[in-house]
Amino acid sequence: MSETTVTVESAAAEATSCCGSCGTGAGAAPAAESGLTSVFQVKGMTCGHCVSSVTAELKKLDGVEEVAVDLATGRVTVGSTLPLADSAVAAAVDEAGYELVGRVEA
Repeated sequence: MSETTVTVESAAAEATSCCGSCGTGAGAAPAAESGLTSVFQVKGMTCGHCVSSVTAELKKLDGVEEVAVDLATGRVTVGSTLPLADSAVAAAVDEAGYELVGRVEA
């Protein structure tokens, strides 16, 4: 089972608000190399709890192996063995309580 590592800094240092669940701010984790890599822009994430929620929902999608969230940019990098439908990613992000802005083209 793969593990996602997140570095978390204080929300005050980043001048961002937090959802209040963990009292933390920005963080980032690089996705490990896998078959396919997709990058998405997600709106509303501000803390470690946000990262956990989005990561958990995305990992439920078929083929998803790795998820890395960069809170500073709102970008979510997903490593998968199967192509991901934007509609499936949007549904997972929505279930976590956030908004998928769209896919970021490399």
